[in-house]
Order: sequence, then structure tokens, then C-alpha cells
Amino acid sequence: MSLEFSVTRPCRLGNVPQWDMETDVVVVGFGAAGACAAIEAAQAGAVVTLFEVASGSGGTSALSGGEIYLGGGGGTPAQQQAGFVDDTEDLYRYLLMAGGPDADEPKVRTYADGSRAHYDWLVEQGLTYKNTYLPERMLEPETDDCLIWSGSEEAWPFSGNAKPCPRGHTPQWAGWGGGRMLMDVLAARVVKLGVDVRYDSRVLALIADKANNVHGVVVRINGQTRYARARSGVVLCAGGFVMNRDMVRRHAPGLLRANEPIGSPGDDGSGILMGISVGGAAIHMDQGFVSLPFYAPESLIKGVFVNERGQRFINEDCYHGRIGHHIMQQLGDRIYLLVDSATYQQPAEFTRIGIAAAGDTWEEVEHDLGMPAGTLSATVSNYNRHAADGADPLFHKAAKWLKPLDEPPFVALDCRVDYAFYPHFTLGGLDTLPTGQVLSEKRVPIHGLYAAGRTSCGLPRWGGGYSSGMSLADATFFGRQAGRHAAASACRS
Repeated sequence: MSLEFSVTRPCRLGNVPQWDMETDVVVVGFGAAGACAAIEAAQAGAVVTLFEVASGSGGTSALSGGEIYLGGGGGTPAQQQAGFVDDTEDLYRYLLMAGGPDADEPKVRTYADGSRAHYDWLVEQGLTYKNTYLPERMLEPETDDCLIWSGSEEAWPFSGNAKPCPRGHTPQWAGWGGGRMLMDVLAARVVKLGVDVRYDSRVLALIADKANNVHGVVVRINGQTRYARARSGVVLCAGGFVMNRDMVRRHAPGLLRANEPIGSPGDDGSGILMGISVGGAAIHMDQGFVSLPFYAPESLIKGVFVNERGQRFINEDCYHGRIGHHIMQQLGDRIYLLVDSATYQQPAEFTRIGIAAAGDTWEEVEHDLGMPAGTLSATVSNYNRHAADGADPLFHKAAKWLKPLDEPPFVALDCRVDYAFYPHFTLGGLDTLPTGQVLSEKRVPIHGLYAAGRTSCGLPRWGGGYSSGMSLADATFFGRQAGRHAAASACRS
């Protein structure tokens, strides 16, 4: 027997046999966005029920480093202690550039103005920061230190538009994986506020009337189908769609070139599909984050990336995700990082970056790579000539990272797209207002429906501008906005 509803087809209000449970706000998903939505809604006085398909909290947020992109307002304690003054307008301009050609200006403005206060809110929930600064370039701290350069703030073209400042804030957690601690703190706060948390509960569909106003959800709990009424709103925080490879193939086929999807099993696109089922618009579904985490060691930043034609295509001092984004724009899978004996250090083992060729001259390396004579060697010769003068007229690499590659032996590191480590996740999702309200194709809010986190398309919506910490910044901050607005609707009712 076929169901009358699914994630792609809402259950109509007239077909609800009975309400098995009633609440003010339903939150779908217990990652960072869902946790923050539930906290704000509960603190505002709403009765909140949270459904999570897994047996515990966390989602993809718990798999992360826990890093959150924060700043503005003169700077957080960590920024100020390190001697940085982070002006709100610099944060705003950077985020606007990072958002790409279709940056969401209202969201950028809202976040830039509220980021410093958001830091205080996170601390109030129980999150701790050591407020120490690590100046070297890295993926995330292996110690319990806090502040790092987590994006392209010092790199062209961003540095010419916004005063550089480190904004990656990692919670006090020794080693990688601070996202688990972040989620444990937020989850404890959710429980303390009396939110009705239902684990092992899969939301099957939205419940909507004929005008697509949302009234609740259909959820399977312990093998039984239940109908949950949300008197004021449903907040979808169910993750992205990177684990739904059919959706990736349909919407973002370019991501299929990358070989390591990053996410939890819940990143199956169900939240996005439910939003679409009642008329929600999904935007930037072709966009994703793709990285080649080639540093640390940071000396490799002094190398030169070339494609299979021996041509440079990026300033190597930008964020590793921007590197990955531009690698994916190249024809062919052969990508090389050229270094000399002074800059070479072995990349981390997990990157799967080995040596493709080595020689005493760049002509030897060029020959061993099977490139036409005078291609790669001409690229290096031109680079070296300008680097000796502290300049990079083609790609504007910062002077601190410029060094002629002139000390043999010379090495081409193998960064093949079909072999090296290229993690990726999706950035597209439901179109929302800063309040979290889901919008139709005509940008009209759908009554009773909100979204946050990777189910929505938020601050990070373009792979070429992504910075580490933006996803959790977007999820926590705009999860709060969605929960608060839904609760306000409950109070008005």
C-alpha cells in the first residue's frame, strides 16, 4: 500500500486521523542548528519538541572541529588578547565577499552586527574558550588553544577589501574533534530547559493544509506512525544532502569528482525535500565545499600549484577550501604542487599527497610529468623572477609566502583529484529570511515553516569563499533566530 505522504509530498491536514502529540514548536534534527533553535524557543517560553532520527545528539556538528567563525564589535576576548581589533564593518565586508556572487546581504549584515554578542551567548550556554592565539597556518589546533586563521582573510582579493583578522574560534578541547564537546554543551542546555527530546524518531513528512501552511509533522517512533501538531511552527534542521548521492548527482554533479563526502547519515536531503514539498525554494544546490588540506606544514604554502598544462591558477596563500574550489574548475584530474628542497616537507599522511616527479632541474620534472617542453618550466621561471622581487603580478600572493623555487632537487607533489584526499559537503538548501522563515520561489514566507543549518542556504553558499567555522557560525546563530521567531509566533497565538 502506498503512503499518502512522504518527504516529497506533505500529509494534508484533512487526512490527519488524530493528533498524537501537541506542542508549540517542533524542531527536526539535533545538531548545532536544532539545539540552538530549541534553546531559544524554550527560553522564550514556548513548549518545544525535538525529533532526532539517530539515537543521540550531534549530527554532522559533532564530527567537526567545533570551530565557529566569530568577530566584530572590536573583537572577542581571544582576538583582543592577541592584539587584534576586529571592526564589525571588516567582518561584514569579508563575509559579503565570502558569500560570492549571490551573497545574502541581510544575513551577512545580521550576523556581522550580532557576532560578538553571539560569542557571549555561546559562553553563557557553557562553552569555554582558552583565548590563546596560534599564528601558524593549520587545519585546526591539536592543542586546546582557541584562535586561528581559518580562511582567506590575509589573502588576495579579500585582504584588499577588509582588514585581515583571525576569526576561527575553537573551544577548549585538546586535539581535533571539538565538535563533540560543543554538542555535549548545547545538548545539556537543551535538556536543562525541559525540551521534549525524542530520539530514534524519523520525521516522514510535513503536515500542511491546501494552502501549504504548515501545521506539524508525521513522525515514526518505535515503528509507529504518529502525528505531531506544532501550534506555531516547524524548524527544519536536518542537515544537507551530501550523503544522498542521487541528489548530489542531480544538483551538484561537480562534487562527484571529489572522493570524500563529509557528513553524518542524516545528511540525506530529507529536510530540504520536505521544505520543497510545501513550496519552499531550494537555492544554490550546485554549490559545495571542496578542500585539499595540503597544509600544515605551512612551508608548502610557498610552493606553486599547477594544472596538467603546467599553468598556475590560484594564489597558494588562500584558504585550502578556496584552493579545492579552484582545482575543481581545472580540466583534467592531474594537479601538482611544485616545491624545492627549501620548502619541501612531507604532507600529512591522510592527505594522500605523494611525490609524482623529482629532478635537479624543472625541465627534468616537466619531462617526467609528460608535459610539453617549455610549459611547466616557463611557469616556474616567470614565478621565480617576480618572487625574487617580492611580487606576484598574476595572482597577488602575499610577500611573506613568496620565495623563488630555485634550490634543487625540485619536486612535484601529486595532488590528483581522483586519488588525493578531497573532502566535500553541500552548501545549497532552502531559501530563508534571517528569521529562519522558509521562502517560496516568489520569496513569500511559508506560514509555520523555518529552516536553519545546512538544510537552509545561509552565510556559506559559495565554495570559493568558504572559511572554516562558517557552517557552525551559521547553524548556531541562525538556528537561534529561527527558534526565537517561532516562539514569538507561539506567544502571539
